[in-house]
Amino acid sequence: MRAIWKGAVTFGLVNVPVKLYSATEDHDVPLHQVHDKDGGRIRYKRVCELDGEVVPYEHIDRAYDDGEHTVVITKDDLAALPAESNREIEVVEFVPSDQIDPIMYDRTYYLEPDSKSPKAYVLLRRTLEETDRTAVVKFALRQRTRLAALRVRDDVLVLQTLLWADEVREPSFGSLDEDVRISSTELKMSQQLVASFESEFSPEEFEDEYQAQLRQLIEAKIEQGEAVDTAATFGAKAEGEEGAEVIDLMEALRRSVESAKGGKKGGDGAAKGKSGSGGGSGGRGTQSKGTQSKGGGKASSKGASKESKERVAR
Repeated sequence: MRAIWKGAVTFGLVNVPVKLYSATEDHDVPLHQVHDKDGGRIRYKRVCELDGEVVPYEHIDRAYDDGEHTVVITKDDLAALPAESNREIEVVEFVPSDQIDPIMYDRTYYLEPDSKSPKAYVLLRRTLEETDRTAVVKFALRQRTRLAALRVRDDVLVLQTLLWADEVREPSFGSLDEDVRISSTELKMSQQLVASFESEFSPEEFEDEYQAQLRQLIEAKIEQGEAVDTAATFGAKAEGEEGAEVIDLMEALRRSVESAKGGKKGGDGAAKGKSGSGGGSGGRGTQSKGTQSKGGGKASSKGASKESKERVAR
């Protein structure tokens, strides 16, 4: 990893020299725009509206327009701002870790000690761990003053930039003002459903399915040429796969709980299902007399009608 910033964490008389690294990266498949007719690359040009010339990045400044005046801000102007030249991560306060609402978290960075001795770094890390506190800090990065949370992840100090209070929008939904009555039975069933899905969070078990499918499509195009049938690559959707609207909340909860319980039973559930299918010798105890004729094993119209009604009810 490459450090993107150097400075020091400061609180009181304590000074902890650090290097800043991006802690996350984008895993999306890189795509660019092309002309659908011939596949030619589409590029955007930075053209000056006055002379029509393409302007290189080094000759581009920023400006503020209030409707009447345009104020040009040069790179030197920005670099001369006091906040930009400050290389300190100033601790403002130490707060209980659970007081920071996750909605405020923005980007995450790792801090590495930048001195011959990491003692001050380790001291700060252990202090945060043992007091269960998070340091709220202020610093300047890329021409912006940042508010951030300084916390511990494993053995590393992590800096997570925070949104400013006025950047978090207040939710206002009229539909939530309605008086909704939840019965104790509905609440109990919902809690049972939650309990059936309880687990320890393991992020490595999850996959970005869209990106995986996109890579699969790209590989198929490389192997088979440009004209690739997407349905042939991924398989066509079965009829009725979209799913119907759930009308009965209690019925949906009940089925979800039963399904989750069945999944947890594993091999025992599978064995029971096999013995009750009527397909083998072990199924005689559950086979309905009305669904099979003695002569040729054809389903009776009565049994088919009953099954049809059950599907409609579902």
